[in-house]
Amino acid sequence: MANGAQALMKTLVDAGVTACFTNPGTSEMHFVAALDSEPAMRAVLCLFEGVATGAADGYSRMADKPAATLLHLGCGLGNGLANLHNARKGRVPIVNIVGDHATTHVPYDAQLQSDIETVARNVSPGFVRTSKSTAELSRDAVDAIAAARSLPGQVATLILPADVSWGEGAVAAPPPVLPMPQGADDATVQAVAQAVHSGARCAFLLGGRALREPSLLAAARIAAHSGVKLYGEVFPTRLERGAGRPVVERLAYLAELATVQLTGIDHLILVDAKAPVSFFAYPGKKSYLVPDACTVHTLAAPDQDTVISLNKLAEALGALHAQPLLQAALRPSRPRGKLTAEKVCKAVGHLLPERAILVDEAITSGLMLNIFTAGAPAHDFITLTGGAIGQGLPNAVGAAVACPDRPVLALIGDGTSMYTIQALWTMAREKLNVTTIIFNNASYSVLNVELERVGADEAGPKAKAQLDLTGPVMNFAQMGQSMGVHAVRATTTEEFVRALEQALVTPGPHLIEAMVPQALGGLKRRVLPWLLRSLPSLPQPVARALKRKIAP
Repeated sequence: MANGAQALMKTLVDAGVTACFTNPGTSEMHFVAALDSEPAMRAVLCLFEGVATGAADGYSRMADKPAATLLHLGCGLGNGLANLHNARKGRVPIVNIVGDHATTHVPYDAQLQSDIETVARNVSPGFVRTSKSTAELSRDAVDAIAAARSLPGQVATLILPADVSWGEGAVAAPPPVLPMPQGADDATVQAVAQAVHSGARCAFLLGGRALREPSLLAAARIAAHSGVKLYGEVFPTRLERGAGRPVVERLAYLAELATVQLTGIDHLILVDAKAPVSFFAYPGKKSYLVPDACTVHTLAAPDQDTVISLNKLAEALGALHAQPLLQAALRPSRPRGKLTAEKVCKAVGHLLPERAILVDEAITSGLMLNIFTAGAPAHDFITLTGGAIGQGLPNAVGAAVACPDRPVLALIGDGTSMYTIQALWTMAREKLNVTTIIFNNASYSVLNVELERVGADEAGPKAKAQLDLTGPVMNFAQMGQSMGVHAVRATTTEEFVRALEQALVTPGPHLIEAMVPQALGGLKRRVLPWLLRSLPSLPQPVARALKRKIAP
């Protein structure tokens, strides 16, 4: 007769949840033992909970189905919160399993006792449940899976008390039956079509699943037929791009540059996206970035089908057979000369393999990545959806587990890499085909930029020291080697290109540490705030040209 953990395991596998990223403790030992009862379940050990949660996120983005986590009590959940936050913002389906003390042990307030449900609601506001009995556990799991998989996707947290896990007499539950997502209703489609037909300047803002190829093609047909501009959200959950795919312009991270992009738009049409706002508040600047005279329409909400909605609009506009504008195949030349962040991005565009998965957490070092990879072979692009750094390395782990036949490249800043550097060990243990590029500029460069943008007092030595990573300069090649990853340090462009070529043809994980100056350092950083402040007073063609120069 099965115990609760064994029934839970079968319930997960039968519902298609076949990967679990784990960092278990004592309360989860029966779940750990049950892993061997289901050969279809792949268990991946992570040395830090933030790696487990970020890996589950990356897996789910690429597999289009939930992964599970296994975390230890409230403290373990707390350690994994940042990447669960990113998953929540990206509307990524995850079944987040958190072990708890046995129900009989809770009244004693042991050292690790905490209010797990309160912690969990920060990242899974739509579904948090503590299973009360072994008999109810499988049904609770089905409800969690259904919540995770229903549109929009979400983090569903199931709290698993130890005695519910070890209790006997459990029975697996059948998989959930999910409702078919619906598209926009006729009235919404007609209202949007009327705005497009009006002759006013219209733009789509595409997010979520609208940035997959079927939706992009539908949107691109409308753009070609009716002149609608295509924008993508700042940090997409997963963007399908490259040669042969529709061209979409992402909104800029810097609010001043996003405002340049949106100026002159009369109708902004949201498709699985929210109206754009700045990442932070700044003195004297707007938080809501939609122009005052612009009307916002929602064609497809996050819980609606974007393909159906866009095709209904295309039909209403007579655009179903329009020829979409597709990205031409175009690679940059092989870079030479002094090694810089820009040349690292150029080398990636020059060598990016077919069907690659590109994970971008390069921060300021990746400013040129978008333009240099635009015409590379078709690939998937994963970004920092919630802004909580430390996502990139774990996302790469999960993406490689989900798609073992595809190369994964992760471009990571030096500061952000240290949040979840333990992911390198999991890459080595699982023999994952991940090439990690760490930009070592020995600085929290983006914070140096923000220090000047927010109008703070001029930085003194103590303030500058908080953003400086030069004392001591970290050696990521040595860290990678210590965790079993083939790792090299590149100080010249030629060294970097040779290392990347070798990594891409050699199975297993690789790390290339690129020793580069700050992409926005010195005079560039001092001039940037002045340029950004000047944009509203410049003629639009000049402002747009500056935007393309700063963030192409």
